[in-house]
Amino acid sequence: MKIAQIVCAFPPYAGGIGQSAYRLGEILSREHQVSTFTLAAAKEKNPQKPEARQKIIFMYPYLRVGHGALPLFLPFRLLSYDLIYLHYPFFGADALILLLSCLRRKQRLIIHYHMDTPALPGFKKVLALPSRLILPRLIKKAEKIIVSSQDYADNGNLAKIAKLYPEKIKAIPFGVETDIFRPKIKTDNSKVVNQAVALVNFVTRRFIKRGGHTLLFIGGLDQAHYFKGLSLLLKSMKLITSTVTLNIIGTGELKNQYEKEVKSLGLSNRVNFLGKVSEDELIRQYQNADLLILPSINEHEAFGLVLIEAMACGVPVIASRLPGVRSVFEDGKQGYFCEPGNVRDLAEKIDQLCRDENKRQAMGQAARILAKDKYDWEKIADQILDEFSDNR
Repeated sequence: MKIAQIVCAFPPYAGGIGQSAYRLGEILSREHQVSTFTLAAAKEKNPQKPEARQKIIFMYPYLRVGHGALPLFLPFRLLSYDLIYLHYPFFGADALILLLSCLRRKQRLIIHYHMDTPALPGFKKVLALPSRLILPRLIKKAEKIIVSSQDYADNGNLAKIAKLYPEKIKAIPFGVETDIFRPKIKTDNSKVVNQAVALVNFVTRRFIKRGGHTLLFIGGLDQAHYFKGLSLLLKSMKLITSTVTLNIIGTGELKNQYEKEVKSLGLSNRVNFLGKVSEDELIRQYQNADLLILPSINEHEAFGLVLIEAMACGVPVIASRLPGVRSVFEDGKQGYFCEPGNVRDLAEKIDQLCRDENKRQAMGQAARILAKDKYDWEKIADQILDEFSDNR
């Protein structure tokens, strides 16, 4: 079967939607012919493509704002495909897919609903209005709506529409490669290993501020990821009584703003901005962290891919108690939930785990077990392939 994925962002751009689209395309390519249509980064003429089985096609529309665009020729390029898989939201492209579904009634349509859009800031909220008018019509046309959790479908903006078509809703969580994202492996005492470890430790001591427990935050430092709650986490650092260091992985146009915030809060000796890192370095940061923090502030956060990556590495997590996110792990077992926007509650939860090493280790072990049992990509792949093999 010929499948066309339509997604607003794609690796090497960092973000959960693009990462999940890449993994999904690789899974589907085992049994189907898959092409992924996505936006090239603004002003990037020759974007780097990740190694992939799927065919990756970058689009360069004249009409675009951020991750929204109107690729006018897209419907014509999709005429030969048997199934369209739209990753929502993708402002502009969703209207064109709706037009195509009206013209080609026999062409199958599946929508992967990633997140709600009403919390978008500023002018982007205006751009989202037409998309929210289009969404109910798209869902009516689609044969399936994939969501990361039933909790998010039942409690987000999708709820009213989902009640009309409950048979179309299918909850499939994101996955993680647990053979790659895993706890630190104990090595032998060979000379080569000792030299490598010594080098890493030297670089760490020389360039990265450390002290006490290590907290890890991973997210885009751009307007598109404003909801990740980094400012909230920085404010909580002032209330944490334990000695902690915060490592921040991510980049974006708001980095300077966050750096100024760190300085104004007097946290310059406790916060490290590590920028964009390789996958190997990302895994090393997970393995060296004591806690992964995801303090998202609103329903724009639907799942939190970093949560299952951290858990796969045996790291306890602290996340906001939001629809979708609260279904990823069990409160008090693999980590803690905190109330969204509550700086004091976040600081208290961090302090609790920093003070209790036994609890932290037990949570880390439970996190690894959950990641392997529920979120391993091979198990998720089986669920996905089953959905695509179903006949209507």
